[in-house]
Amino acid sequence: MADLRDQDPAQDPAQELGWADKDRDDPAVIALRDHLEEHNGIKGLDILAPGEVERAVELFNRDGFVVVADVLGSEQVEFLRNGCNEVIDEIIALDTDRSGNRGSHRYSFGGSSLTRSQLHRPEWQMLLDIPSVTEILTAIFQSPNYMLRAASGDFCLPGAVGYQPLHADTRDWADAKTTPYNSFIDPRGQLSIRDLPCPYVCVNFLPQDVTRLNGPTRQIPGTQQARARIPTMKEEPEWMRLSTVCPVPAGAVQIRDVRAWHGGTPNLSEETRSIPNLEYYAPWFREPIIPGISYQDHKKLSEHAQQLTRFLVLDSSEELQTGATLTPPRY
Repeated sequence: MADLRDQDPAQDPAQELGWADKDRDDPAVIALRDHLEEHNGIKGLDILAPGEVERAVELFNRDGFVVVADVLGSEQVEFLRNGCNEVIDEIIALDTDRSGNRGSHRYSFGGSSLTRSQLHRPEWQMLLDIPSVTEILTAIFQSPNYMLRAASGDFCLPGAVGYQPLHADTRDWADAKTTPYNSFIDPRGQLSIRDLPCPYVCVNFLPQDVTRLNGPTRQIPGTQQARARIPTMKEEPEWMRLSTVCPVPAGAVQIRDVRAWHGGTPNLSEETRSIPNLEYYAPWFREPIIPGISYQDHKKLSEHAQQLTRFLVLDSSEELQTGATLTPPRY
């Protein structure tokens, strides 16, 4: 498929990646862009080096997330960015009005895949063998026996002018109709998943710089074990809207406790912002897992990567059905 980025928007405006239903020169957009340029970003954001493992665990446990720079080399960044762009072009070809599946101009890499994952892609497979990430995850879980849940992430196109509501990526069990994927429940009603040690970690990889304007993730520090109700968009104070993880250079990772409150922010730039991820369960935690890699491809992975993905392998007699979709199956 031709890369839409190579086409001249002046010749065919319908082929622009973003700004499908918004005017980039609208006074409200300009005012928001100026406001974010001046105020957006967590003040004093700590960005660590790969070897600072103890400090990374300390910040992760305190804030519910930590940022580590220089995790991916330049060739890895380029390989990952090109892979993301290929997947993005497949997805948005299905969505010409850019309505998205996570809000206007917003998409989930996993939620746009027939397997609910991108583990079949070599770019995501590469991320399984990043030594500095392995070292930090082993320290967080205090064990090397954690496992992959999925290979996913998200992207937002330029022209995503709204905010995604604050949310967490896991919750206590409700019922199978609400979601088939969340499992924790205390029948006594005394414990919540928020009372546990971290059960589930997401590692976001950055294939491009994340700036104040291209849709940085907003992250509310220290909320991973908060029992308070997450504020709605109307209730959310301005400081939370500006509590974004930026600026952060390409090649960095953001390692998140998925219980912490977070959400997407406006992309008022002229570039797509991609954040592919790998999601991991603690050795003692389980939820339903969907196969995301064929038996044949699994055998080609390193021994370490095979161990991480041991619960995601399709049976050797079955064929993995891959492709883009805006409405993934529930399984």
